[in-house]
Amino acid sequence: MDNLPDPTVQDVALRADEELDLRGVMCPFNFVKTKLRLEDMADGAILTVTLDPGEPLKNVPASVEMEGHTILKIEPRESHARVWIQKHTS
Repeated sequence: MDNLPDPTVQDVALRADEELDLRGVMCPFNFVKTKLRLEDMADGAILTVTLDPGEPLKNVPASVEMEGHTILKIEPRESHARVWIQKHTS
């Protein structure tokens, strides 16, 4: 499994249904919080998660994909990154 989003989606303007700022939250708690938020969302909804660089940015998208969700876009910034996740559909 790779963490790279579909390059054709990179330039599409995405609108998140919900946002979650997890800067400063350590692994694995950032993934747990992401997973819990996704569980409360409708199938197909989009969650934007703000993560610190390094381990959080490496681990959370990989774990989310293992749960069956789709990483639509990863947008690196200077001190953090935003990850767009689409909840899997049943």
